Amino acid sequence: MGRAFKALMLAAAILVTSMTASLTQDLNKGLAAAQSGDYATALREWRPLAEQGNAGAQYNVGVMYDNGQGVPQNYKAAIKWYRMSAEQGNMFAQYNLGNKYYHGKGITQDYKEAVSWYRKAAEQGNVGAQNNLGVMYGRGEGVLQDFVIAHMWWNIAASNGHADAVKARDLVAKQMTAADISKAQELARECVQKNYKGC
Repeated sequence: MGRAFKALMLAAAILVTSMTASLTQDLNKGLAAAQSGDYATALREWRPLAEQGNAGAQYNVGVMYDNGQGVPQNYKAAIKWYRMSAEQGNMFAQYNLGNKYYHGKGITQDYKEAVSWYRKAAEQGNVGAQNNLGVMYGRGEGVLQDFVIAHMWWNIAASNGHADAVKARDLVAKQMTAADISKAQELARECVQKNYKGC
């Protein structure tokens, strides 16, 4: 019984490894095709993986529909694929889904939903989402306007290399007291220490 179980486990491990290698190979084939402008091949490689639940492939198919690459541009189809990927934790899909809600492209504009998806992506370190949370708090879109929190997110995004966040942070600082700026900076430090979770 012990040897049979070990043999079964070894066989399962080999199967998983070969499936993972095949999956990676198909994802990479699709990526190479997309980079060379062969979107039909990219879609042929990615779509079956996306339909099987692969979050990376779902995101890639969403981008193709979003940009009209190899398929007619279709924001609703892009949103469908982004949502499937985003719900599995893909931060790029979460960010793009937030953008769709923010701009109301292919879906009813909903700032609260945009904030929700941006927050999920920001918590994973997506610098665009971190910047966009600064925008949302700075304008009071989907959240109560709060310059301290806006400054905090812009400060985080700026420290992660987002050039627009530097400008936005410096502009909002002109409307803040020194105490508010100090509080925002402390919140940014705490947020970074918490790996962006619960900020």
